[in-house]
Amino acid sequence: MMRHFLAAAAAFVVAVPLAQPVAAQGTVYKSTVHDYRVVPVASGFVNPWGMAFLPGGDMLVTERPGRLRIVRGGQLLPTPVDGVPAVVARGQGGLLDIVLHPQFATNRYLYLSFSKPVGENNAATTAVIRAKFENDKLTDVTEVFLADTRGAPGHFGSRLAFGPDGMLYITVGDRQVPPTGNLEAHPAQDPTNHHGTINRIHDDGRVPADNPLVARVGAKGSIFSFGHRNPQGLAFDRDGNLWATEHGPQGGDELNLIQAGKNYGWPVIGYGVNYRTGAIIHSGTMREGMEQPRHVWVPSIAVSGLMVYSGDKFPEWNGSIFAGGLAGEQLARFTRSGTQVALADVLVRGQGRIRDVRQGPDGFVYVAFESRDGTPSSIVRLEPVARR
Repeated sequence: MMRHFLAAAAAFVVAVPLAQPVAAQGTVYKSTVHDYRVVPVASGFVNPWGMAFLPGGDMLVTERPGRLRIVRGGQLLPTPVDGVPAVVARGQGGLLDIVLHPQFATNRYLYLSFSKPVGENNAATTAVIRAKFENDKLTDVTEVFLADTRGAPGHFGSRLAFGPDGMLYITVGDRQVPPTGNLEAHPAQDPTNHHGTINRIHDDGRVPADNPLVARVGAKGSIFSFGHRNPQGLAFDRDGNLWATEHGPQGGDELNLIQAGKNYGWPVIGYGVNYRTGAIIHSGTMREGMEQPRHVWVPSIAVSGLMVYSGDKFPEWNGSIFAGGLAGEQLARFTRSGTQVALADVLVRGQGRIRDVRQGPDGFVYVAFESRDGTPSSIVRLEPVARR
């Protein structure tokens, strides 16, 4: 389990040597179609979780203990951004993802997901706020989503993505509710709550009238899909398809094509087993009315961060899906033909736990590493090397 942090007391860290070894800039790595270098960008992050690139060249990075950081001119600024809401930085919770509004250049809105304190005993649920980022601080902070969940301090989901329809998509995990007993009665199979869901809302938090479960009595209108365990990657491809990666149990991490109103099966179907004991969880791997993953990792790599590449620096990667791995310490690249995928490469292998992967405005691939114990880690980018 990740090291526990107290959000209110966590001290920020300035740039220091990397906690995990990152290959020297001169090292050239080969893949099936592109050779590349791993080039340091900035260091000194404590459990970085999400990245966003601003007009003008700055980068914003969330740190799970509850800080939003600025990278400017290749340096991590020492002072965190003011105005970030209080978080419960315990277990897997804290300040999590960040995404910019599609019209950020004019309206200055960004969105943050986090584990919000609710009730007593450090209880928390997944929440999303919208705020204006101006003069290196947040103002006009408004909550646009609050998940109806309960459970252990884990599986908060919390990945964010804007779709080509202008809607904001939000993942919520199953909150580690045990998959025992009547599996069909598990909260992730019950759309009257937000456990194990991907949600779709307007940029101001309103529920779209065309969401798939709006007319279903008792269902949460924001739900776009359900039956997920802990979706930790979320990205649209250039054809408008929505992809998500989610943690399986021991074995069975998944890459899924997300479609409106569909049930993705957790915990009724799946490919993993119980931790430690290896006991069977699921009633099987398939059931009518439940979706199959497009790829399954057995053993699990602890998927985190998802990107579809559309830049010009790596032309042969255009359209590829990239999925980060924490325990697997890798960046998996998938080729895509329509909605079918095939694993093509395993990149950045063994250099650290990959928490997030994003395409920069410069067309390079940016990767955020994190350490389990909270020691400072780094962000790097992949740059192409011409083949001889």
